[in-house]
Amino acid sequence: MAGNSIGKIFRLTTFGESHGIALGGIVDGVPPGIALCEEDIQKDLDRRKPSLSSYTTQRREMDRIQILSGVFEGFTTGTSIGLLIENTDQRPKEYDFLKDLYRPGHADYTYSKKYGRRDYRGGGRASARETAIRVAAGAIAKKYLAQKNGIWIRAFLAQMGNIQCDLKDWTQIEKNHFFCPDVDQLDALSSMIRHLQEIGDSIGSKVTVVAKNLPIGLGSPVFDRLDADLAHALMGINAVKGVEIGDGFAVINQRGSEHRDEITAEGFQSNHAGGILGGISSGQSIIIHLAIKPTSSVMVPGRTINHNGDQIEIKVFGRHDPCIGIRAVPIAEAMTAIVLMDHFLCHRAQCADVAPL
Repeated sequence: MAGNSIGKIFRLTTFGESHGIALGGIVDGVPPGIALCEEDIQKDLDRRKPSLSSYTTQRREMDRIQILSGVFEGFTTGTSIGLLIENTDQRPKEYDFLKDLYRPGHADYTYSKKYGRRDYRGGGRASARETAIRVAAGAIAKKYLAQKNGIWIRAFLAQMGNIQCDLKDWTQIEKNHFFCPDVDQLDALSSMIRHLQEIGDSIGSKVTVVAKNLPIGLGSPVFDRLDADLAHALMGINAVKGVEIGDGFAVINQRGSEHRDEITAEGFQSNHAGGILGGISSGQSIIIHLAIKPTSSVMVPGRTINHNGDQIEIKVFGRHDPCIGIRAVPIAEAMTAIVLMDHFLCHRAQCADVAPL
């Protein structure tokens, strides 16, 4: 099956299924001599892992990362870095009832029609469980970018249903289980999740990613635009249904005189473009918003069909997130970091000797 790799120079290839033996990945293109250990990666995996709180899925995976290759005596060697995470809480038998059914809103129907067979154990390859390896690779990229250029990448829960979470305090994000920067909304978020758990339903959300201290020049016209590659990578996260950069869809109601980011001797006077002009980073902060659908695995009865085309009623039981956006925060950071790392290395390869005008 194609589509398991991303990146040109910094390239990640992943493998594994939700209830298989393990998840794994190969990371190519990491420069040699970078201090790297498993704990560097484990920090971000711990932020993403299931059962982190009562607000997320209760699947209990430790998500312990193993570095199999590409690191010697604490430093990257420049060769392929092999990563492995064992699945320790697989319960494939819980999904036997789905063997001949298509869960509405999931990839069951399309996978089955495309390949003629599917792994029905929790969605198999289509499960968000696969993103654990992306977070591991993203942690490598984040460390390199921070060390070499001071690039800082953070994300937060910006909205859950009708609850808006304003960016009031970055330090609050790691102090609560919602990755929320608005402490005034924590009680409302908790109440919404508990209500959804009681009724067996789910809710959509918005995640915002911010990347700071980027150099000018990342991205290339025409097909390798930085914004296009970021959109491609972030749309590749399970359940993401929309990506906005800068003002996004708000530009529909803006005039050119309003949207353009004027430049003075002191620099840009606004950032409606979200830090990218003509597909190339402007040196401003990159701002991205993700629209994340509610999970379709809910206990509310719904209609579907089986592989014979018979219509039936379905209720999906199991360990599912009532709001996917909570655990999507470290995943969004990781995918942003992977793209920025790749573009940083591509820019260095082509334009390292360019003298700024």
